[in-house]
Amino acid sequence: MHLFDNLKKAFSKEPYDAQQAQAMAHLYSWGPMVFQVSRLMIRYGILDMLNAHREGLTQAEIARATGLSDYAVKCLLEASLTLHIVLIDPEKDRYRLAKTGWFLLRDTMIRADIDFNHDVNYKGMFVLDQALEEGKPAGLKHFGDWPTIYEGLSSLPEQVQKSWFGFDHYYSDHSFDEALEIICANKTRHLLDVGGNTGRFAMRCVAYNPTLEVTICDLPQQIGLMREATQGKEGAERIHGVGMNILDEQNAFPTNKHYDVIWMSQFLDCFSEQQIVSILRRAAAILDDTNRIYIMETLWDRQDYEPAALSLTMTSLYFTALANGNSKMYNTDDMTRLIHEAGLEIESIYDRIGNGGHSIIVCKR
Repeated sequence: MHLFDNLKKAFSKEPYDAQQAQAMAHLYSWGPMVFQVSRLMIRYGILDMLNAHREGLTQAEIARATGLSDYAVKCLLEASLTLHIVLIDPEKDRYRLAKTGWFLLRDTMIRADIDFNHDVNYKGMFVLDQALEEGKPAGLKHFGDWPTIYEGLSSLPEQVQKSWFGFDHYYSDHSFDEALEIICANKTRHLLDVGGNTGRFAMRCVAYNPTLEVTICDLPQQIGLMREATQGKEGAERIHGVGMNILDEQNAFPTNKHYDVIWMSQFLDCFSEQQIVSILRRAAAILDDTNRIYIMETLWDRQDYEPAALSLTMTSLYFTALANGNSKMYNTDDMTRLIHEAGLEIESIYDRIGNGGHSIIVCKR
């Protein structure tokens, strides 16, 4: 189902008959178990083994290879059968990999999502109702006493950081090359990367254009992480940092240099509507007729396929329960309204950037 051309039509009709709808409702009711079985079939290497042995493996062979008990393997395999992750040859009692299992094993987006949901989100989602009712990230208390996850990001456990950055980087890295072609088409000399995080995009910028200067504007602790990540690398001398709390409305955007492009990649979705308008107004204040704001977002209503829209609307709940309690993955109408409220005009929109369904919105005064 292609959503990009006809979203309302896609979501205005029942997709299932009654039996299918009941089956889906049962699947949702056992969601936590379904997730953990899927994750553990990867973690214990069972899907890898089945992929390597197309003729199939017996339960006993899998138990020996994994070191798990017969009981543990039996529980996982039987659950995986009912989830269509694996298949069984009833005559030989040999298990084989099903198509769903292959995608769990090989789809890199799914793997990034699984790690992110287990390490970052899983326990915090237990108090999603509290977060929704209070407008605060109630699930973040599992990790520490910060107002948002961003202040605590550098202090999160190593595995949690790894999965958080793995998720964040997956959904941005594949779009960088196409984004740079668009950004640098107008002879960009200096770029202000708002929310530049650890400097991955900045490093791509200086590698792409040997004369391009990049200034990253982010929280002071993120600027520290950026300096560590870029230290000693080629082009790092052209990456500068400005540490400030962008949410503080008293903090104006830096004006020490003329920025041809103000770049915001997967940044505005981290904030509430009111905060987005404040950020964009302050960005607009340093614009003239020659420079532009480039906003790259995964707008959930501009995706081509339903699974992509599903992933993005579910990501909104991460923002609710753990990130800050009041942001989300926005749709086109909402983002357009906020841009206009900030006193900006949309000049153009580029769609289908990278493999994550990104859009780049180009704004001018």
